[in-house]
Amino acid sequence: MRSFCCFLALIVLAAFQAPAQAPAAGAQNFSAMLSYYRGRDLEAANRMAEAIPHYNEAVRISLDDISRNVATRDSYVILIRALRRLNRHAEVISWGRLGMGAFPDEFRLLETMGQSFFFMGDFGQSLAYMERYTHLLPDGDRVALAYFFIGEIFRLTHKYHRADMAYTAALFAAPNMALWWYRLGSVRERVGDREPAMEAYRRAIELNPNLGGARIGLARLAGD
Repeated sequence: MRSFCCFLALIVLAAFQAPAQAPAAGAQNFSAMLSYYRGRDLEAANRMAEAIPHYNEAVRISLDDISRNVATRDSYVILIRALRRLNRHAEVISWGRLGMGAFPDEFRLLETMGQSFFFMGDFGQSLAYMERYTHLLPDGDRVALAYFFIGEIFRLTHKYHRADMAYTAALFAAPNMALWWYRLGSVRERVGDREPAMEAYRRAIELNPNLGGARIGLARLAGD
């Protein structure tokens, strides 16, 4: 009995003296994701100042995973999405490329990188990344947003018929986006498609009666 008690005491002592282990990658991923979505909720409520610390925490956790060589594909996705929300676009591109090197089939990175190229004013690269995402993942969870950005690129480069097609594809996947209907109406108006433009403006107003641009556009076309 005495020898057994000594053995048990040694086990307990070793447990107290053992160095603390780093959190497992799965737990880290969950914590980073939780921080990111808390930030998203606050940003959606127009509380960006409160969202920023949560985005920064998501970045910190993800970078810790990468530095310890335990990063998963989710580590890179959460990292660059948080960086994108913080408008750190050059870092989105840099880490996104590293993530694609480690996980070449992780196409969620493409869409976020495409957004950052857009906000950096590099429409050519943005279009290439967004189109690659839509081709490779036509049913992806963010395909509607990818098509919207494609529409924005074509609108801003005065390719209005192509913008019409891209916005239409975006709205097919996500029909309740008032701003997107307004954008569709605006490019249709640009090319003289009066009735389709009016219909798009009407849909925008139905979803958001306070969308002034759509109301003005509809009144302008109704008065022609």
